[in-house]
Amino acid sequence: MKYTVAWTVEAEEDLAAIWVDAVDRNVIARAAESLDRELAQNPAAVGESRPNSQRIAYCLPLGIQFEIFEDDRLVRVLAVWLCRHLKT
Repeated sequence: MKYTVAWTVEAEEDLAAIWVDAVDRNVIARAAESLDRELAQNPAAVGESRPNSQRIAYCLPLGIQFEIFEDDRLVRVLAVWLCRHLKT
């Protein structure tokens, strides 16, 4: 059984800003779509656990913070950010 994936308004606004500023918008769209698919299938297996029943996950170049509501079969994406790579 699938989960419903809902993005908070803040997360949607941040994703939109990342997409608008992106050199390659398709990369951003594909990463967001991939995260949505993974979260809809088995969110507890995605990413790493964090305090307060939250999790983080990455699909470069994006990172997200989310929470799972098992009883409602709902995943809520709380935040999204652009991962920056440091050159060494």
